[in-house]
Amino acid sequence: MPRVYLADTLTDERTALRLLLNDLDMSVVGEAADWATLFAEAPGSGLDMLVVDYDLLPGGGNGALAGLRAIFPREVIVVLISRLDARHQAALSIGADAFISKGETPDRIATRLKAAARKIEI
Repeated sequence: MPRVYLADTLTDERTALRLLLNDLDMSVVGEAADWATLFAEAPGSGLDMLVVDYDLLPGGGNGALAGLRAIFPREVIVVLISRLDARHQAALSIGADAFISKGETPDRIATRLKAAARKIEI
């Protein structure tokens, strides 16, 4: 069962994602609403996959994402985005394994999460 850490500033979005992940037989091992909590708690959580809102990342995101990749070199990093633009494309090249638009349907989000989980090294 993949172990997922959720990081999103919005409680309702974290709740919806947690329910969806549970339906997909994935275990949520921690949650953060801000960068400090994510940085403090995620490394010790035993996560296989990090699902993080791009807007939660400080400094425009890309530097923080590179830092997360350094901390989690083998774990899958999925970035949640509100809109696709050049910054998000750059995020993929910096260290994200996948991105998911927050505007997608729940079925499409589930499909993308399952695809990301298949990248987990066993």
